[in-house]
Amino acid sequence: MAGVPIYVVHLSAAEALEMVTQARDRGLPAYAETCPQYLFLSYDNYEEPGFDGAKYVMSPPLRPKETQDRLWRGLAGNDLQAVSTDHCPFCMKEQKELGRGDFSKIPNGAPGIETRMSLVFDGGVRTGKISLNRFVELTSTSPARIFGLFPRKGTVAPGSDADLVVFDPNKKQKLSAKTLHMKVDYNPYEGREITGAADTVLSRGKVIVENGKFIGRAGAGSFLKRNPRS
Repeated sequence: MAGVPIYVVHLSAAEALEMVTQARDRGLPAYAETCPQYLFLSYDNYEEPGFDGAKYVMSPPLRPKETQDRLWRGLAGNDLQAVSTDHCPFCMKEQKELGRGDFSKIPNGAPGIETRMSLVFDGGVRTGKISLNRFVELTSTSPARIFGLFPRKGTVAPGSDADLVVFDPNKKQKLSAKTLHMKVDYNPYEGREITGAADTVLSRGKVIVENGKFIGRAGAGSFLKRNPRS
């Protein structure tokens, strides 16, 4: 069945996932992503004491905890094709705090770009919710295809960019704003202990992360012109 492709960003609700699943079952080119916050956080976080609930003000909002299993099944069954972050590094001090007394003034969004890979591996692969191959597909191959960058990106092959990640599946770490590189004064997963982390990263054949430390240089990126979906 022909149709114009649609890509649903930041899918968070079970009802929305059902609509995407129905569209795909009808043969429509419907694609969707979810984000780590919807896989690991829930409405319960809004009930944290004091003003801490402001950390989780985002769009869409967090959902009931039982929604998480529905989203994991969507990732495993290809009704969801990617895990993004919607990274918004608003600090609590002087930014989120603008909403004290009026929640509508709380800047909308949360940080997440640095923790995405480790969270999905720890919560997905190590628990058996998704396979290791599916982990690679969700975080690399599938996004490259959807956004018209495959095979330059998303695969290890002659002629492709040498973008490689050496991932240590046994490295343990405790997530904390104090030890991460994101320019933000809190972390939504503060204190969470996870296993699995990137050790070495190559961008177009050049090492930019070694032993977990950034050794690249600012401005080394390049503009990529997208093609139609691969």
